[in-house]
Amino acid sequence: MLDPFALLIGAVSRPSVSGQERLVAEYLVAQLRRFASEAFIDAAGNVVARLGRGARHVMVLGHIDTVPGEIPVRIEDNVLFGRGAVDAKGALCAAIAAAAQLSPEVLDGLTLTIIGAVEEEAPSSKGARYAVTAYPKPDLVIIGEPSGWDAMTIGYKGRLVIKLSCQRANFHSARDEASAAELLVEAWLSLRAWALRCNEGIVGLFDRVQLSLQGINSDSNGLSQRADAVVGLRLPPKLSPQAAEKAARDCLAPYPGLSLSFAGHESAYRSPKDTPLTRAFRVAIRAAGGKPRLMVKTGTSDMNVVAPYWDVPMLAYGPGDADFDHRPDEQLPLAEYQRAIDVLQLALVRLATDRAGAAGWD
Repeated sequence: MLDPFALLIGAVSRPSVSGQERLVAEYLVAQLRRFASEAFIDAAGNVVARLGRGARHVMVLGHIDTVPGEIPVRIEDNVLFGRGAVDAKGALCAAIAAAAQLSPEVLDGLTLTIIGAVEEEAPSSKGARYAVTAYPKPDLVIIGEPSGWDAMTIGYKGRLVIKLSCQRANFHSARDEASAAELLVEAWLSLRAWALRCNEGIVGLFDRVQLSLQGINSDSNGLSQRADAVVGLRLPPKLSPQAAEKAARDCLAPYPGLSLSFAGHESAYRSPKDTPLTRAFRVAIRAAGGKPRLMVKTGTSDMNVVAPYWDVPMLAYGPGDADFDHRPDEQLPLAEYQRAIDVLQLALVRLATDRAGAAGWD
């Protein structure tokens, strides 16, 4: 019998910064082989498991990598602390634990693929990009991300990352001339003014352009001076990353000597709120004693990556408070983790046994 708490602690205890996920991948495959029909590490480094033989194919796509930053793994007052506890090993382990509880009768009505993707926290999204080319399109997709046990995430904003650099010949600071660092600051202010113009008259944060200065530095070797910055954009559904790139290039064209590069092009995605998935989770959350909620998030996830390829209902679900993502006190209450397991198990049972589902959202 799979112990869900030992599974989670084992996963969180194994470091897996993006690009270095092998240790936790091997651990999870060993656990999955205890009940799955097959479990393996694919060519991208993803953890992949399959079970069931039913007509409806459900995919759980979580991720096994984390951002850097070691946090001592410990349990205090029934709360697990550790890097990846909430983002997002908790969500993946909850899905694995729920799958391990499915009866043979449920597995007759359901085919379940579980993927723990690599490099979700990196701009490459290597694991998810490999999955959309290597595996058949499922009927339904559950993205493993923290939503809280009684909530579902049906949308994520888009993303664009801009890297700016400026290099100039060195000169005496007494001259009335802008330094490389000053030019970069002026460029940042122009981008911010453009974002403010985009947001005029728009109230909801999900529909607004969000701009963040993620890093800036400057240096001089006595002969030349250089300044570099990284700017992050969170994009609403109305603005594609390609359109945002063009707007940024136009905005920064007046600045001489400014070099630009762009990465992390992800379009925003928002699923309909009434789908077989939301119906199943609505019923499951209520059965577990909760009041179901729908959310949209201002970040991105692998939902942004797979949605353009798999035009199927999808949502993100997992235990924990996403406000603890990437923080030095990242944590997951174990009672919340157990409730998410219960909800996932109930939702999968409903998806296997009720192809029509409950109609409507109320």
